[in-house]
Amino acid sequence: MLLTRRSNQAGQSGSGLVNSLTRGVARAIPTMDRRSFLRRSGLGVGAGIAASQLTLVRRAEASDAPKAADGAKKVEVKRTVCGHCSVGCAVDAVVENGVWVRQEAVFDSPINLGAHCAKGAALREHGHGEYRLRTPMKLVNGKYERISWDQALEEISAKMLELRKESGPDSLFVVGSSKHNNEQAYLLRKWISFWGSNNTDHQARICHSTTVAGVANTWGYGAMTNSYNDMQNAKAAIYIGSNAAEAHPVSMLHMLHAKETGCKMIVVDPRFTRTAAKADEYVRIRSGSDIPFLFGVMHHIFKNGWEDKKYIEDRVYGMEKVREECLTKWTPEKVQEACGVDEATCYKVAKILAENRPGTIVWCMGQTQHTIGNAIVRASCLLQLALGNVGKSGGGTNIFRGHDNVQGATDVGPNPDSLPGYYGLAEGSWKHFAKAWDVDYEWIKKQFAPGMMTKSGMTVSRWIDGVLEKNELIDQESNLRGLFFWGHAPNSQTRGLEMKKAMDKLDLLVVVDPFPSATAAMAAMPGKPEDLNPKRAVYLLPACTQFETTGSCTASNRSVQWREQVIEPLWESRTDHMIMYQLAQKLGFDKELVKNYKMVKGKGGMLEPETESILREINKSVWTIGYTGHSPERLKAHMRNMHVFDVKTLRAKGGIDKASGYSLDGDYFGLPWPCWGTAEMKHPGSPNLYDTSKHVMDGGGNFRANFGVEREGVSLLAADGSHSLGADLTTGYPEFDHLLVKKLGWWGELTEAEQKAAEGKNWKTDSSGGIIRVVMKNHGCHPFGNAKARAIVWNFPDPIPQHREPLYSTRPDLVAKYPTHDDKKAFWRLPTLYKTVQEKNKDIGKNFPLIMTSGRLVEYEGGGEETRSNPWLAELQQDMFVELNPKAANDRGIRNGEYVWVKTPPMAGVEGFRGIRVKAMVTERVDAETVFLPFHFSGRWGGLDMAAYYPQGAMPVVRGEAINTATTYGYDSVTMMQETKTTVCQIERDNA
Repeated sequence: MLLTRRSNQAGQSGSGLVNSLTRGVARAIPTMDRRSFLRRSGLGVGAGIAASQLTLVRRAEASDAPKAADGAKKVEVKRTVCGHCSVGCAVDAVVENGVWVRQEAVFDSPINLGAHCAKGAALREHGHGEYRLRTPMKLVNGKYERISWDQALEEISAKMLELRKESGPDSLFVVGSSKHNNEQAYLLRKWISFWGSNNTDHQARICHSTTVAGVANTWGYGAMTNSYNDMQNAKAAIYIGSNAAEAHPVSMLHMLHAKETGCKMIVVDPRFTRTAAKADEYVRIRSGSDIPFLFGVMHHIFKNGWEDKKYIEDRVYGMEKVREECLTKWTPEKVQEACGVDEATCYKVAKILAENRPGTIVWCMGQTQHTIGNAIVRASCLLQLALGNVGKSGGGTNIFRGHDNVQGATDVGPNPDSLPGYYGLAEGSWKHFAKAWDVDYEWIKKQFAPGMMTKSGMTVSRWIDGVLEKNELIDQESNLRGLFFWGHAPNSQTRGLEMKKAMDKLDLLVVVDPFPSATAAMAAMPGKPEDLNPKRAVYLLPACTQFETTGSCTASNRSVQWREQVIEPLWESRTDHMIMYQLAQKLGFDKELVKNYKMVKGKGGMLEPETESILREINKSVWTIGYTGHSPERLKAHMRNMHVFDVKTLRAKGGIDKASGYSLDGDYFGLPWPCWGTAEMKHPGSPNLYDTSKHVMDGGGNFRANFGVEREGVSLLAADGSHSLGADLTTGYPEFDHLLVKKLGWWGELTEAEQKAAEGKNWKTDSSGGIIRVVMKNHGCHPFGNAKARAIVWNFPDPIPQHREPLYSTRPDLVAKYPTHDDKKAFWRLPTLYKTVQEKNKDIGKNFPLIMTSGRLVEYEGGGEETRSNPWLAELQQDMFVELNPKAANDRGIRNGEYVWVKTPPMAGVEGFRGIRVKAMVTERVDAETVFLPFHFSGRWGGLDMAAYYPQGAMPVVRGEAINTATTYGYDSVTMMQETKTTVCQIERDNA
């Protein structure tokens, strides 16, 4: 096809040799995992040697680098984790005299089993990438000029203090990063807290915030319940809104192993994806109609009595009302009208799921990025609860996250509505962290504007409106005037045309990134003169990659892994935590920020906080989600001894770490959180959440009591007998505090020091961990109680999930039947429109008849600036494109490979802006009403190549139009998740 170019023949023949050998042996041993296969076949070394001859891992010149003291070649192997998606693939980096020359997938890793995807195979380039930002830079007269670090830090901090004095601390917004390690993400939340604002956020807002809200409000925690590995135990798996084969390629290994043992795989998607190609059953739905489909399947489950009645009675609240909704409202006719799936198909899917239990469900951004994302997520949870699949091996909700540490950054990092560990912003939460940080609560309070300390900040999805909205409609003193993009790509966000306008109006824009991201080019590109703030200052700061520092990261399955530092920071780059500390020095809160940390020498002998010290502070403060058992020593021991962990259960079978003498026996790999209590308590981690078949000290659990004990006269606590194995309390019970422990007669089991620390506290704020220790070790109970999951979430706009048409829909008939929400005032500090937009655009389909959706490619990741700057990946996919059906193409006179213009409603009023110019891929992957565009591109703007606006030497190899230049307004009614999966467009052939 015309969209990609073939790679060189040498590369093809080299990889072909390895693949042919692998295929030959794999056919003889069809069910063997990759790790065992490589050991037995003897290909482990051979494959590595063959791979080292490939272009992707070609040796770098190390002859000029410093050698060992005796002049000999110094060769080291550093173990790290891939910096792309959230699967958590381990990598061994071979370093010669300080130069990263080669890499191997870690065959012993129970997660990736010695496998890599294209991005992982090209990982070394990100450590030595020639297109990185090398020095601090400042925008001067439309061009980026090199400046010193001292000048950059001085000018940025002076501008921040000026904005603070004139407009208060909330005039600044800090976009954090899901690429930061846990320690950096946590430190950034602490940093912005000491600045005095909750205006901070990161990528999770625009990928899985609706997941976190929907899942946590159903049964307690907003995370993947099981693991990639545990999917091998599933009898059925339904992927809905997930193209794992491209977005999380290595995760498919586990699914393919499951299929070998009979697992039935169902894929539900508007587009026939590479994942769908592996399915036993593919179901095409209309984009955004997940709820009608899921409730249509549940209609047949309830109609035929296939639900798990005992499970529902014991462990679920309110399912009878959901049952009524499915049976009466979502009849087969209504389902087909709303989502396009007929009765026979819904029945077939329901029957497969009912007859093949346990079954798991997988979703990604196909479900989350909608104005009703919270409700769609909840509908998936309800399906699993109806079938009794939650809290069971082979079951659960396997929610694949996007970035390498988006799970960890969500757990402990910069969220606008919570402190680390989802502690919330109430006074008690602040006092808990003031104690952990060893600073005075009143001092922190004085950093904030009056009344703002306990108020949720703005979200990254809406910072544009924080700049552009009328001040009287914003629930804070000032509009946003300053913005940090700290490891975040702006082309990941919707409404690109308005974003450019907002960037131009800022007083201060700072980009901290190894690659300058599209922000740099957008900021330098001329905008409308009336939009440009003449006093605006723009700075680019070169941050290190995660391969130039140490720290932990959390995979999607909640396993935490430790990265070794592979190489020293390159050029003038500095670690993110060093930059935070150095800015804090200028801003006047450096002593408070690093009070509990050991300071070590980093780049150029400059001081920075030791990452292990930051992790220890996390360990002593984040009790809520069990980040307390993950000592640096335990994590490092796991990384050194991956071979002892079982590839299905993730459990260690014996094993002593030689370096520390630590016994790994019984631990689950990466101590998947919650890893309860202190490290000394040696909780093994929780492989599958809510699993009552195991003792709580063996990784077992139950649903969390987080919503009270009663609702409308009905108990919310679990029924008798619904307890974790071996629990002393065999019925439901509330969460533990000092009063309940005393009432049960267990208080005397705490030490005197623990009693002193726990007095007046609950399990989340007891800094000694004594309540957790006694309740779990001595009595087999969960500190967070034992309750029923909620089928009805009364605090959400729709307690039972409701289908609501997108704000921009091609179906006015369905808009009338399933209208959106009413507009909201001061929602996350900003007004948010729903019905106003939908009513205005109810006939939009006449001019924009195609449904536009977006997604990932295997070659690129996130905003793509990093991966499109990698020449080996850039060669694989050189053009931004749109997939459109042959009928849609033929009706418009478009042929495969031709350039086309994609136009959306926001462009209609922009003079001279024709649309985004991309190549056409004519394919039946999409139906005649739907088009698909990937979201990894930037560097072109309405047909214009933005090459001239990047800093010299830091322009990505491949540039293309960003789909989010074209996307429309729309936000989830709970979390402010942006709508990217369902909007409308028109396409026309480029006749130039």
